[in-house]
Amino acid sequence: MKKTLFDKVWDAHVVETVPNGPQILYIDKHLIHEVTSPQAFAELEQRGITLARPDKTVATADHNVPTLNQHLTIKDALSRKQVEMLTENCKNHNVTLYGLGHKYQGIVHVMAPELGITQPGMTMVCGDSHTSTHGAFGTIAFGIGTSQVAQVFASQCLLLNKPKKMRVTVNGKLNKNVLPKDVILYIIAQLGTNSGTGHFVEYAGDVFENMSMEGRMTVCNMSIEMGARGGMIAPDETTFEYVKGKEFSPGGTDWDRKLAYWKTLATDEGARFDTEYHFNATDILPMITYGTNPGMGIKINENIPTSDDASFEKALKYMGLEKGQSLINQPINYVFIGSCTNSRIEDFRLAASHIKGKQKATNVTALIVPGSQQVAKQIKEEGLQDIFESAGFEIRQSGCSACLGMNEDKIPAGEYCVSTSNRNFEGRQGPGARTLLASPLVAVLTAVEGKIVDVTELELA
Repeated sequence: MKKTLFDKVWDAHVVETVPNGPQILYIDKHLIHEVTSPQAFAELEQRGITLARPDKTVATADHNVPTLNQHLTIKDALSRKQVEMLTENCKNHNVTLYGLGHKYQGIVHVMAPELGITQPGMTMVCGDSHTSTHGAFGTIAFGIGTSQVAQVFASQCLLLNKPKKMRVTVNGKLNKNVLPKDVILYIIAQLGTNSGTGHFVEYAGDVFENMSMEGRMTVCNMSIEMGARGGMIAPDETTFEYVKGKEFSPGGTDWDRKLAYWKTLATDEGARFDTEYHFNATDILPMITYGTNPGMGIKINENIPTSDDASFEKALKYMGLEKGQSLINQPINYVFIGSCTNSRIEDFRLAASHIKGKQKATNVTALIVPGSQQVAKQIKEEGLQDIFESAGFEIRQSGCSACLGMNEDKIPAGEYCVSTSNRNFEGRQGPGARTLLASPLVAVLTAVEGKIVDVTELELA
């Protein structure tokens, strides 16, 4: 029978099928952080259960950590307690932890790929919705709830119903100044935030085949924002080259054996999907959101649409925007380049290339937050830190930062922030904050101009 990429990986991990019911799926790698793991560890201890495979679990601290003075005691009591509990739990259960101060610490979905922990053909889970990021490698990766975290701790398996399969194909040549973030924002705007419900999405077509691994991770990261369980891209030479030589990648004959298997992980010609969508790359332009969910996005040179839907009007009221309004020249006081969507070295190289020799607008607070200690190291070694600091940008230490209001990097109420993160919900970046999602290119040019500019026709170096 013809199989999709998703079928091949899923079926290879089924331990047992319950008659007329769900399946028991083996999990290759379990990533944890300080927010969703404490209750799961507590449940184990209450029931007298030990971790089934601590060697398959990797932990880091990212959501609640400060991005200034990480060597000092965390000021917020709850954040400090969660990080301390993670440290204690990992020690007690023999789990590898890359905590504050460790050279591998970082956002869980940034540090795992860059270390070679993420590999093609795996099943990966984490108590975090954006675990879908790892699907860029041809993995089945998805977020789980706290009770499921405990289930994986205890058994290294999950009891699941197999999701449906969707394929989104984008072919053609992208327009200038269009980045991977624009591609996924366009897809979500076209299909809606519930379009992927109950599905795993495979992204296919030459647009994704020609993307870097960083770009593919950006796309798969936001699969959850269209309601999907996760997203996947078939592994290819770009994938193999990225994985090869990483800290925890296989080597020698083990590499040869795994590579041979990874090369089989492509959807068979004629394999069936439950849902299919096709897009033309030439229809995609730089994007920006205007509302309070990632599906409320427009091409940056379009006007906000009109609708009498109550939720639509509520979103515009929260954002302080109007139907039919253009966002071009909208003043912006905050810019955030970071998060598990866009905090990799490729993102900062691009941003730095467009501000070298320039200054940010005086009205703008611009945050540059690397996704990991390793990215921070690269930023410094490549001279990007000097470029950012000379332009007036603030370089922070690694963490989730202003993606969400769980740490000190909050956007003030009523202020607009052009953000490279993945969610623009009410209060996502802090109570009353107004978030406009965009690519690193749109974000960095907004910081320079102090307002949103039309980047569709700009001739950029």
